[in-house]
Amino acid sequence: MENLSLEEKIEKFNEFFTIKHAVNVNAVPVPDDFVLPDEENLTEHMPYAFRIASDIAHIESQALRSLRNLSDHATELAEFLNHQSHKIDLIMSYVLRQEDHSDHQFKSIEFGGSGLTLKSPEAMPVGACYELKLFLDVEASAVFCYGEVIKCEKVETDSVTNIDTDSACDEIPEQYNVSLIYTRIREQDQELLVRASLHLQSKQLRKQPKK
Repeated sequence: MENLSLEEKIEKFNEFFTIKHAVNVNAVPVPDDFVLPDEENLTEHMPYAFRIASDIAHIESQALRSLRNLSDHATELAEFLNHQSHKIDLIMSYVLRQEDHSDHQFKSIEFGGSGLTLKSPEAMPVGACYELKLFLDVEASAVFCYGEVIKCEKVETDSVTNIDTDSACDEIPEQYNVSLIYTRIREQDQELLVRASLHLQSKQLRKQPKK
C-alpha cells in the first residue's frame, strides 16, 4: 500500500462497494515517525477489548461450523447456541462502546470494505495516517485498523445573515469530507465491514416503496 501512488490508492478505495451510512468513528492521528505494524502483528496494537471480541468471534465461528456437520438433530442445539451468541454480541458491543472516545469522535458519511468517508470540522492532510475505530451497530461489533487520508474536500456553505439585527452575519461552521483508505486491517475485519455494508443495503432496499 505504501508503494502505491495517490491515484492508485483512490482506485483501490473505489474497488469495494460503499454505503452511505452514519457510524461512530474514532480517528486519532499517529506520530510522523510511527511505523505501521505488519498485518500479522496488528492484533498486538489493538485495545484489549478489541482482542477479546476477536477471540470470541473466532470461537463462535468454529463452534457453529462444527454443528453444521451434524445431523438435523442438532438444529435445536444450533438455535440455542445462536441465541447465546447474540447475547454475547450485545455484551461485547457495550464493552467496545467504552472505547468510543468523544474527543476523537467523528461520523461517517459512507463506509465499505476498502475505506470510509467522514465529516470533520477541520481539514486532514492528504497522506496523514490515523488510528481508526469503527463502531457497527448493525453487527453489534467494532473494527480497529489504520487508515490514510487520500482526499479532503471542503464542503461549500453559505453565510446566513440575520436581517433583524445590524450584527455581522453568522458564519456556518466549516466542514470537510475526508476519505481514508485502510492501510492495515485484518482480513476478518474487512469481511465484517463488507457484510455490514451489504446488510444495510438490503435494509434500505426493503424500505423503498414499490413502484
